[in-house]
Amino acid sequence: MRNAGEIAPLIRSLSAAEARARDDAAAAIFQLGREIALAATQKWLEDAELASCFVIEGAGLVKTTVGIAVSPETFERMKAANGSPRLADVPPDQDAKEFELDFPHGVRLDILSTREPGGAGAIARYLQKFGEGIQQVEMHVRDADRATEILRTRFSVEPIYPATRPGADGTRVNFFLLPAGPAKKILIELVEAKAPAR
Repeated sequence: MRNAGEIAPLIRSLSAAEARARDDAAAAIFQLGREIALAATQKWLEDAELASCFVIEGAGLVKTTVGIAVSPETFERMKAANGSPRLADVPPDQDAKEFELDFPHGVRLDILSTREPGGAGAIARYLQKFGEGIQQVEMHVRDADRATEILRTRFSVEPIYPATRPGADGTRVNFFLLPAGPAKKILIELVEAKAPAR
């Protein structure tokens, strides 16, 4: 979505020794990703039924997580600099590894990398084409199947996958590639949280 040159300094700062530098970089990346995603999906939120599928936070905004694709080396540096957060349980058929970072003021980032540099997985292909950058923006939903169906039937937007599929940590997901300005696109991931254990 955004190339490495535009946000490279911010990505580097996510590995900084100083917490304030990491917080500031995370906030800037999150704001950029959220603004682009909301501009691309504004019409979605004007549909009452579709809007009711989204998880809304205290500020009245859709709960959002910005996903950054980074090289395996950058991934390890960020992980170490941020206290070695738990790795997500990514389905084995997906060539990805990831962890989530939470910062002050509701800033959430997913740090994504490939298990196979130079491979055919989505993250590896993104890194080969664009370098490190914002790879996707996750919008949290209550019902990914219903949201996907509404987008397909009312908005004529086709998902990347014909049906919702398993995501990291037991979530259910689907993806939509949308225009985001002249000659740019954004990958929106609808994320339905794992159902609570009974």
